[in-house]
Amino acid sequence: MSERTLKVGLVQQSVANNDKATNWNKSAARITELAEQGAELILLQELHSTLYFCQNEDTDAFDLAEPIPGPATDFFGNIAEQHNIVLVTSLFEKRGSGLYHNTAVVFDRSREIAGKYRKMHIPDDPGFYEKFYFTPGDMGFEPIQTSVGKLGVLVCWDQWYPEAARLMAMAGAEILFYPTAIGWDMTDTDDERKRQHDAWHTIQRAHAVANSVPVIVANRTGFETSPTEGDPGIHFWGQSFVAGPQGEILAQASSDKEETLLVDLDMTRTEQVKRIWPYFRDRRIDAYDDLVKRWRD
Repeated sequence: MSERTLKVGLVQQSVANNDKATNWNKSAARITELAEQGAELILLQELHSTLYFCQNEDTDAFDLAEPIPGPATDFFGNIAEQHNIVLVTSLFEKRGSGLYHNTAVVFDRSREIAGKYRKMHIPDDPGFYEKFYFTPGDMGFEPIQTSVGKLGVLVCWDQWYPEAARLMAMAGAEILFYPTAIGWDMTDTDDERKRQHDAWHTIQRAHAVANSVPVIVANRTGFETSPTEGDPGIHFWGQSFVAGPQGEILAQASSDKEETLLVDLDMTRTEQVKRIWPYFRDRRIDAYDDLVKRWRD
């Protein structure tokens, strides 16, 4: 088995305003740092161009969306080409009048778009009113082929669904990616916050274990006030991380600082682990028909 190593990076940052140029340049500076350290593949966090606007329902926020291709893809495509990297970005897509998606866009060492993924699972919770803004994705769970392999790109709320990770892995995804914007409700107790974070950490490590692939998670950090008077806002909990194919933590960022992570992924481990733990061989696909039902009544 020939050895294969891939140097991957991620960017964890805070967002202070809706000035896209400022936020793009901030991301670009971190991308440049990682590229100069040899990163071949870099992940940015969810909706990194602006503040997390889903804390309330406001039709004016649709002005933040843009078409794909558009200004954001032009900007980040140029960066990917300039640094000769594979770059995974996250954008608020205006697909048409009144039709919007939460969309990840991948560039493969070029300004041309290598592929995209539209977020499939859309939450609707206090402070996370995403169903108001995003139409569920309609592109399925299809990995994106790049020069460094097949990338299984998913987005935030997708990270809680083992079906999404499994379908990506079944289609040949060699790494799973989760650009994310998740944080604490400021009214929760410290114990509840810890339980929520531990669940978030555990479920994504479990996707690595169940599918024998690395998982890369980029979350935002910092506090963002709510536009709704009296609402406590969201403290994004950071703690972006990279896990190996047995769920082992290879690197993890802090909860409250802007950081980058850079990891040498041993891509031969995926094959080694799958030979030792052949989950796909032993799946009882003849007995799983009910998985396509909402509930087993």
